[in-house]
Amino acid sequence: MKRNTFVRALMGAATFLAIPFDGVANNLFKTREKKGCKTDAGADRAQNPMHLFDGDTFYTKVSTRDTDGDMYVYESTRVKKGGPNLHVHYEQDEWWYILEGEFQIKVGDQLFHAKPGDSVFGPRGVSHTFTKIGDGAPAKMLITFQPAGKMEACFQALSDGLMKGKSEAELDAFRKQHGFERVGPPLDYYKKF
Repeated sequence: MKRNTFVRALMGAATFLAIPFDGVANNLFKTREKKGCKTDAGADRAQNPMHLFDGDTFYTKVSTRDTDGDMYVYESTRVKKGGPNLHVHYEQDEWWYILEGEFQIKVGDQLFHAKPGDSVFGPRGVSHTFTKIGDGAPAKMLITFQPAGKMEACFQALSDGLMKGKSEAELDAFRKQHGFERVGPPLDYYKKF
């Protein structure tokens, strides 16, 4: 009888240890406030929009801090055509919702033409990129990362100019430190940091 009790206890401990501890610890120590927040139209959550990528402006709508890292949402206003290199996020799903203008969004081997009201989902681990179509009027989209990862910190560092003048090897290391990597060229024009 004692042996069976010991075996069950050992199996229970093994099951507990099979659960990723960092995920358990993160959930145990979350400090998310139990209230909503509002970010006005045309405003940034912290009243400090980020400016990067050839004149693009990022307005944080839901900060990583608001969700304890579960999600990050920002509105991207893009004046010039172009977009990022083909890249892959290790642990973040990405969702694009078009507010104004038109974009091409590539996810894996699929190429989507997206206009206002359209949305495109890109699962983690799948390469993707996008581009604003044409010059002229600004285009806008909401972009969501789930979980947030280090994307807000990445964009803030870029906005602060911390990567200006860096080599491609340094930029690649920076990307990897923030949970993603470049795996190919942009769809058309590459918007530099």
